[in-house]
Amino acid sequence: MFNAGKVKNELIEWIRGYFEQNGKDCNAVVGISGGKDSSLTAALCVQALGKDRVYGVLMPQGEQHDIDYSKELVSHLGIKHFNINIKNSVDALLASIKESGPSLNRQATINIPARIRMTTLYAVSAVVNGRVANTCNLSEDWVGYATKYGDGAGDFSPLSRLTVTEVKALGRELGLPSKFIEKVPEDGLSGLSDEENLGFTYAVLDKYIREGICEDADIKEKIDRLQKTNEHKLALMPYYNYTVN
Repeated sequence: MFNAGKVKNELIEWIRGYFEQNGKDCNAVVGISGGKDSSLTAALCVQALGKDRVYGVLMPQGEQHDIDYSKELVSHLGIKHFNINIKNSVDALLASIKESGPSLNRQATINIPARIRMTTLYAVSAVVNGRVANTCNLSEDWVGYATKYGDGAGDFSPLSRLTVTEVKALGRELGLPSKFIEKVPEDGLSGLSDEENLGFTYAVLDKYIREGICEDADIKEKIDRLQKTNEHKLALMPYYNYTVN
């Protein structure tokens, strides 16, 4: 049984411990989408460090239809924030790549904004003496639903061992408004939700992760295949282990 109260207290202490060891005077920098993961991560950092040591970074790509969620979240938490539109950066890079010859595919088009957002977070981090929070959860990581060196990067990761179901429970424990906890995650490109892109719900995935139960054989096969295919995203970079004879 998931004990949200216990986990909340442990996570707050864990974040404090991380900053104690990795920059006593540093600030937490969190990319804000207004969804459950970034909202919960920012709220935990506020609890651990105080709102004056947390910076939210809003990173729309042009016009973002749900940007109000992000604005309301930083206002709700009372944290300092920057609104940095990445459209010009994305467009310039895409144009440069096209001009040089390669034909961009869907995968490249999806991953480039995520990696530019991470570049933006680290730029802000350098300015405010920060540490960048990774906001991925276990469910997303399990099936590789994150961009390597994009939203899959960061300096510390509070939620990476918690499923979507557990993240929502923790959000309720922290008293976050339900609109942030229940906001439907989407990729921002195809107009589809994460679950529509994956082909199964997070509830089904979470049950398989925690209980090993998946009643649909086809979905089970897909989850296993996605996990195997995306293992490299969570592994340390392979290196040639040269030894001096």
